[in-house]
Amino acid sequence: MQLAPKHRIVFLMTTVLLPWCGWAAENTETEKPQLCVGNYQTEAQAKEQLARFASTYSNRSEWQQRARQIREGILRGAELTPLPKKCPLNPIVHSRREYEGYSVENVAFESLPGVFVTGNLYRPTKGTGPFAAVLCPHGHWSNPNDYGRFRPDMQKRCAIFARMGAVVFAYDMVGYGDWANAGWDHRGPKMLKLQLWNSIRAVDYLASRPDVDPKRIAITGASGGGTQSFLLAAVDDRIAVSIPVVMVSAHFFGGCVCESGMPIHKARNYETSNVEIAAVAAPRPMMIISNGKDWTKNTPEVEYPYIRNVYGLFGAADKVEYAHFPEEGHDYGRSKRVGAYKFLARHLGLSLADVIDATGAIDEDSVAIEPKDKLYVFTQDHPRPAHAVGPKADLPWN
Repeated sequence: MQLAPKHRIVFLMTTVLLPWCGWAAENTETEKPQLCVGNYQTEAQAKEQLARFASTYSNRSEWQQRARQIREGILRGAELTPLPKKCPLNPIVHSRREYEGYSVENVAFESLPGVFVTGNLYRPTKGTGPFAAVLCPHGHWSNPNDYGRFRPDMQKRCAIFARMGAVVFAYDMVGYGDWANAGWDHRGPKMLKLQLWNSIRAVDYLASRPDVDPKRIAITGASGGGTQSFLLAAVDDRIAVSIPVVMVSAHFFGGCVCESGMPIHKARNYETSNVEIAAVAAPRPMMIISNGKDWTKNTPEVEYPYIRNVYGLFGAADKVEYAHFPEEGHDYGRSKRVGAYKFLARHLGLSLADVIDATGAIDEDSVAIEPKDKLYVFTQDHPRPAHAVGPKADLPWN
């Protein structure tokens, strides 16, 4: 996963976020949104902010009250209070392919009437289940030939999780993959709302499957997928384990509209950061993966100690870990994936023995890397349903 060019963040700010802020400012009857975007504050200011947050609680009960406020702040800021009515999922599953130790299928379901979340389902080929499950959201790229759930690193990760004994769902962000083929764009002032709702419905889909243990559902993703990982874990208690990768930062709030384009961090009488949002997962197991070449460079000294202190209030400091790679960059590279494999094996009851080669290393080389055309859900042979809506549809919250 490559770091998005700086001009992409500037473009989003000038073409989407700032015009939206101006629109809201003209409507004086509503509270002006307070967006925390990108490098919203300095590293020193971020430390001061965390110290100020920490002063508001001193025990588990006080933290739980703050966590409820954070959860409500996310949902309110994302305009998901109350949650929309859940429509039938109407899942579509086809084109099963079987490989060594796992299978792949193309899957879609409805998150809203006529709005289809698309992705690939990886399943173990041995065992009877019910299995643990892993949600795998992806981050942002500009090259449609090398992005999202189609990338080799994503396919390797999903296949290895499946070989270890998990049902895995890799799903498209809005505007990527099958969404892009239908004309959807990822940019838009309420993209955070739709993206987070799609993730909630993805949990619904996995929990509805008879081969999935609904008490053992995890999520892991990098960059924008890392943001989805900690946001979903904060608002949905069904996430039992989370691994946000290269995204938990005290000073950086995400540069895309699906991360910071709605006021989930700051409003009247409410303020938080992605560090606290990640901490809301306590005491459920969580691993934070970071590196030395992006906004997660301070994780060992800043972000992780704060989160570990929250876990300590539950007597669960042993359930949160971090893996820091000071010489690496913004990706979900092999060393980061290996850390995730081991953490999920321990906390979801998965089998590392099924993915170890003769040298004792995790064998990713035998994973079949499929071309993206094989991974699309909607094709000439499997057309998009007639009632599917396009990007200009009148969604229930428009």
